[in-house]
Amino acid sequence: MKSNHIFYTLFSPVVSILFYIIFLPKIKGKENIPKKSGAVLAGNHRTNLDCFMVILSTGRCVHFLAKSELFKFSFFNWFFRNSGLIPVYRNGKDKKALESAIVLLKNNKLVGVFPEGRLNKTTKKSVLPFKIGAVKMAKETGCPIVPFTIRGKYIPFAHSIEIVFQEPYFVNDENLQKENENLERKVCSKLNER
Repeated sequence: MKSNHIFYTLFSPVVSILFYIIFLPKIKGKENIPKKSGAVLAGNHRTNLDCFMVILSTGRCVHFLAKSELFKFSFFNWFFRNSGLIPVYRNGKDKKALESAIVLLKNNKLVGVFPEGRLNKTTKKSVLPFKIGAVKMAKETGCPIVPFTIRGKYIPFAHSIEIVFQEPYFVNDENLQKENENLERKVCSKLNER
């Protein structure tokens, strides 16, 4: 997959500034995001604003895996593909999306993943069960995973939203289910910590 992210490069600085002014987010552990090498950034997903929290935390382009419905119309398809997003068809296992992410990681790019696979709109569970894609691509490429946790609420001018990036770690176990559970634990471990 060609890393084409011209719109990301053009618009992310402006969007990041506006986002910062409105929400005054706190960012912890941004030094854990690799400066040049490939890595999987993986964390919880509660609102459509979450990707901006990740974007704001690094000067590098983050290639997010995004639901294919966003690419439905030709203009949005063109715009999102030129913003570095990778479409994921969620009606089954999307090998093409995984392969595209792996190519990017092997070329020292950052790939952003919300392993829950969709927005967590329930108040009963802190996170939805993680899908295995994040640990699978990390294992296949030898790139580290940087777990992140978004906590608080998006309240304008309130300093109430925060993102925490943990130290990068490598997927070494052949048991990917076990590694997936480990990633989920890491993300959940910071949810209520202040």
